[in-house]
Amino acid sequence: MRLLVLGTGSMAKSQVSHFKLIDGVEVVGAVDTDSTRLAEFSDHFGIEKRFLALEEAIAWGDFDAATNVTPDRIHHPTTMALIAAGKHVFCEKPLAENYADALEMTTAAETAGVINMVNLTYRNVAPLQRAREMVLAGELGTIKHVEASYLQSWLVSRAWGDWRTESRWLWRLSTGHGSNGVLGDVGIHILDFAAYGAATDIDHVFARLKTFNKAPGGQIGEYLLDANDSFTMSVDFANGALGVIHATRWATGHLNELKLRIYGERGSLEVIHRPNGSQLRGCFGENIETATWADIDVAPVPTNYQRFVEAVATGKQLDPNFRHAANLQKVIDLAIVSEKERRELNLLSEEAGMTPGPEGAGNVEVLPIAV
Repeated sequence: MRLLVLGTGSMAKSQVSHFKLIDGVEVVGAVDTDSTRLAEFSDHFGIEKRFLALEEAIAWGDFDAATNVTPDRIHHPTTMALIAAGKHVFCEKPLAENYADALEMTTAAETAGVINMVNLTYRNVAPLQRAREMVLAGELGTIKHVEASYLQSWLVSRAWGDWRTESRWLWRLSTGHGSNGVLGDVGIHILDFAAYGAATDIDHVFARLKTFNKAPGGQIGEYLLDANDSFTMSVDFANGALGVIHATRWATGHLNELKLRIYGERGSLEVIHRPNGSQLRGCFGENIETATWADIDVAPVPTNYQRFVEAVATGKQLDPNFRHAANLQKVIDLAIVSEKERRELNLLSEEAGMTPGPEGAGNVEVLPIAV
C-alpha cells in the first residue's frame, strides 16, 4: 500500500511510526501548508515527495490511500477531495465538526466504494476488545449499569507541554479555532469506549458542559478560550441499562486515563487504560459475595493501523468505519443541544433544536449509535 500523509504534526509522527512497521506499507508522500514542518517531518521519515497543498498531491496521484491527520476543521473538505479522487482514507477523530458533515463524508465514501476508517485509538486496547467479547458471550448476563470516564490533567500539569504558551494546545480550548472542547476531542473516545465495550447502543442523553475561566478576559492572544473543559452525561442504553459518562482536562493526578465499568446481573468488568498500560479485571461467581476482583489475562489485538492496511489489501471494510464515527458525532451534537436546552434528548426520535450552533451542533436525523 502506497500511503500519503496529510498533515505532519505530532500525531502524524505517531501514525507513521506505526504504519512503517507494517509489511507492505510504503509512505510515499506528505502534505502540509507549513513548509518548515513538512521538511522536518519528511526528512525524519525519509519521504521524498512533498506537497504544500492536497490538490498538488492528488494531481500527482501516485498513492493508494491517505491518512488524514489535519486539524478537526479540515477533515471534511480534505477527506471529500480524497474520496472524489478514489483514494482510501484513514481519518483522525473526530471525523468532522458536526454530524451533517460526518454523514456527507460517510455517504461519499460508501458510494465511492473506498475503504474508510477513523482512528479511534482506544480500539487498540486489548482489554476493551476482550470485555466486549465477554459481554457478547453473555458472561455478565443482562447489563444493568455502565460507568465510563476519561481523565486528563493537562490544564493543571505541564507533562505534555504548556497550553498557556503553545498554540498546539490553545486551539483545543477555542471554538473559533475549530474545537468542540473536551466533548469533541476526547468525548468521542469515551463514548466509543463505553458503547463498544458494553456492546450496546446509546438511545437517550442528558449532558452538562462546563467552561472554566483560564485567563484574564478568557482569552490568550487570538484564542478565545470558550470551549468546554469538562462534561458529564447520563445516558440510557438500548438494552435498558443506565450509564454515566464524563470527561475533564482538570483531573489532577491523571495524565491520560480511561476507565470503563460494566455491571451485569451475573458479574462485572473493569477496563483501565493509562499511558503505562492497560488492565482488565472481573468479579464473577463466588467472588461476588466478597466483592473480590481478579485480573483477567488478555491476548494482543491488531491495531487500527493494521486493520486499515488489511482492509485496503483485501477490499473488505473493517471497523471503526466512517458511519460509526458519524453516529458518535451525532451523540456529541445532541449533548451540546441538551446542555443548551437543559433537557434529555431521545436519539431515536428527537430532532427539535438540532440547528447549527457555536460549538458545531448540526441538523441531524437522530438514530442510535451502531456498535
